[in-house]
Amino acid sequence: MKEKVTAIVFAAVEIINQQLSKDEQIDKAMNTPLFYSSGGLDSLGIINLIMTIEQKIQEDLGVNITLANEKALSSQDSPFRTIGNLIDYISLLLNENIK
Repeated sequence: MKEKVTAIVFAAVEIINQQLSKDEQIDKAMNTPLFYSSGGLDSLGIINLIMTIEQKIQEDLGVNITLANEKALSSQDSPFRTIGNLIDYISLLLNENIK
């Protein structure tokens, strides 16, 4: 499942990067920070990325999932810190959803 999630997230990053200038684009790497203050996306960019990922999960896996829920937003260890954290978080949600 993690390989599928990684492919979906990287495809979503590619879509978002097409909307950004060369200087604003983010790398498709596990340790890439997602927050603007860390060199990643601004708040609108994060929202666009989340929405794109949710849509791709629906299209590719047939599962409706909400990534920005209360649990994620209130977590001290944010799943939106890096691409790797986000992939792990999505994999966990999908495993819970499929059971």
